[in-house]
Amino acid sequence: MRAKIQWRRKANHPRQTIARGVLILAASLALAPLSGCSTLDDTVVHRGYVFDDQVIKQVRPGMPAEQVLILLGTPSTTSTVGGEAWYYISQRVERMMPSMPAKITEQRVFAVYFDANKKVTRTGDYGLQDGKVVDFNTRQTITGGGENRILQTLLNQMGKFQYKF
Repeated sequence: MRAKIQWRRKANHPRQTIARGVLILAASLALAPLSGCSTLDDTVVHRGYVFDDQVIKQVRPGMPAEQVLILLGTPSTTSTVGGEAWYYISQRVERMMPSMPAKITEQRVFAVYFDANKKVTRTGDYGLQDGKVVDFNTRQTITGGGENRILQTLLNQMGKFQYKF
């Protein structure tokens, strides 16, 4: 008759258990910073309005502003100077890896211009080649003209004094 062999698990020594726990903890801490790195999600980012060319083609001169609002939705921004215009702005930003700087690869601005009666007079479709890159993050408007320095201002003020005796 065969003898039954009972397999029994060896009891681990407490030092071995602690060593395994420390090893697993060290490996987890070493790999934790890499868990936030994802090259799949961060390589291409679309900002702003999502264009549908079929809908854009439906905007025609003479169309009322309400109908444009129904077709295209709320504009990204509107004009504050001159005539009434709505701007729908979109950007595509790409980067090779999350730690590298982003590069704007595509920019599109669709402009709808209105007359005094809020009817479309014309539209404009502008791309990256048509102008400067719009920086959405700095929230600064670059204005034309020279910069006045403190010394220039003081010298200009000194020339404007009128002495009266």
